[in-house]
Amino acid sequence: MPIGIFIALFGYLLGSIPTGVILTKLFSKVDPRKMGSKNIGATNIFRTAGKALGILTLVGDVLKGVLPTVLAMYLVPADQWGLSRHVWIALAGLSSFLGHVFSIFLGFKGGKGVATALGFYLPISTIPVLIELLIFVGIVWKWRYISLASVICAITIPVLIAFFRDESPAYWIASGIIAAVILYRHQSNISRLLQGTESKWGRSNEFRIPE
Repeated sequence: MPIGIFIALFGYLLGSIPTGVILTKLFSKVDPRKMGSKNIGATNIFRTAGKALGILTLVGDVLKGVLPTVLAMYLVPADQWGLSRHVWIALAGLSSFLGHVFSIFLGFKGGKGVATALGFYLPISTIPVLIELLIFVGIVWKWRYISLASVICAITIPVLIAFFRDESPAYWIASGIIAAVILYRHQSNISRLLQGTESKWGRSNEFRIPE
């Protein structure tokens, strides 16, 4: 059995661990699934359980994407089952992302996936992440919509991944799937943006960490 399959399964199970839910159960009386946006990601934890738990949730969700990806980068041989190691690396990162969004421990429900996707992108191509960070900050600075910045970055990063990691289509295919899922999970935000009712970040708002 290729080690890449075990890493992908590990990635899905690791991604499925609801970091925010565990942290709030241990260190607060808040259940993020019943408060705020009812989302388990860092934004809702930040807003309902405090900055410290929000930041810890963000770090945990990013690491869920980093660890399986790095394991695949170092442990998967050049070729398994006729698939290049790039395919297995992409599969490991994609599995952790899907685990976070469709957690087996939460009845296949979960967060919006931005932080875990970030964890996948960081080790495979840091430059696109830095570019997207500038785009994110620029959008928030100009229009003050966190959700808009998250959606735009999700849509544009596959293009950057395709440019900077052109040795295999596996990376941009995985990033395309991730973008589609993030758009799906942001349907309500997109609807409010189109209606002009989405909340903005400003002096009177908390800075909300992407989920």
